Amino acid sequence: MTRLPDEGLPRREQIVSVMERLGIIQQMDDIGPRRPDHQCLFEVASSQHGHFTAAQARVCGFGTDMVTHHARQGRFVRLHRGVYRLRDYPSSPYDELVAAWLAVGRDAVVSHESALAILDLSDVIPNTTHITVPRARRYLPSLPGVRLHTITHPLRREDVVGREGIRVTAPARAIVDAADIGTAPEQVEMAIRQAVRRGLLLPAQLRALAAGRGRRVAQLIERSLEQVPT
Repeated sequence: MTRLPDEGLPRREQIVSVMERLGIIQQMDDIGPRRPDHQCLFEVASSQHGHFTAAQARVCGFGTDMVTHHARQGRFVRLHRGVYRLRDYPSSPYDELVAAWLAVGRDAVVSHESALAILDLSDVIPNTTHITVPRARRYLPSLPGVRLHTITHPLRREDVVGREGIRVTAPARAIVDAADIGTAPEQVEMAIRQAVRRGLLLPAQLRALAAGRGRRVAQLIERSLEQVPT
C-alpha cells in the first residue's frame, strides 16, 4: 500500500497535503464551484485546533468569495494571509503556534524551543515561534512572533513527528537544534533527561546529531547525557 507523506498528521490532512503538492486543488478550482461542505471544513479545522487554510477550505467547497463572506460576517476569523479560525471553536494553548505553522506552509516544521514545548520535554517558554523550512524558502515574508530557520538538506522521515495535528521535529532533532541556538543548558539537560526516561530517543542518536554542530553543542549534549541516571 502506498504511504502518504506527512503521516504524523490526521488522515484527512494527509490527503489535503498530497493534493496541495500535486496541484490538484488548483485543478479542482478550475472545474467550477462546489457545494460547501461544512462538516468537511469542521473536521479539517478540528484536526488543527479550529484553524484552516484557504486551500483547505477550497477542498471542502468554500471558494475565496465564500471564505471572505464568512470572515466579514465574523464566522471565520482571519489570522494571517490565507489562514483562518472558526470563531466558535474552543481556544487552546497551541492557537498562535498552529496559525503561524499554517501561514508558513505545508513544508514547515515546528522546531527548536517550540518543539521542546509541544513535546513537553522542558520548562522552556519560547518568546517566539520557531519554524524550520527548506533554504529555498528563506525569503518568505516575515510573520510577527515567528523566527524562521532554514535547512539545506531535507529533514529525514525520522526527524519529524506529528503532535496535536502539527508537524514537529522529533525529540533528538529538537534538542540538538535548541542547544545550537543557545537554549539554557539546564533546559537542554531537562529535555534530554525527559526524552531518555520516556524512551523517545537513544543517547547515540543525540551524539550523532550533535557531532555536526560544533564543539560547544557536542560538549553540552555529552555533559547533559552524563547527568542522566542509568
